Amino acid sequence: MTKVITGKCLCGAVSYTATGSPVVVARCHCEECRRTSGAGHSTGAMFPVSKVSLSGDVAQYRYTSASGSEVTKGFCPKCSSPIYGTNTKTSDHMTFTLGTMDNSDELEIQVVVFERDKPHWDQVDADVMSFDTQPEWAPPD
Repeated sequence: MTKVITGKCLCGAVSYTATGSPVVVARCHCEECRRTSGAGHSTGAMFPVSKVSLSGDVAQYRYTSASGSEVTKGFCPKCSSPIYGTNTKTSDHMTFTLGTMDNSDELEIQVVVFERDKPHWDQVDADVMSFDTQPEWAPPD
């Protein structure tokens, strides 16, 4: 049976479906993720774009990361819920925020990135693999 993950923004104007298991579930503590989430981190599940359907109008904010790639954050223009992120280094993938998922109970954080920027009050299980910055990594084909 193929796993299907659904999600939506706070007001319901934007929704999505992702088919199959995520490539990775990651928590990021970089400054941009902290600021766009309004918390000490963002947590997302990455899926191949070919396994995703998105409905509703999505606003986007783009910026250049410290490594030089372009990052796009997609959010609901009505309620401002952060929905997804993309990165030109992994252009055929989208990462959806776990907080917008209808049911993320089966997902677990597999990796933490930019741990060096983690606020002392934002903790994660010590057994989770962590990196001070973004490691050199690409999703499997």
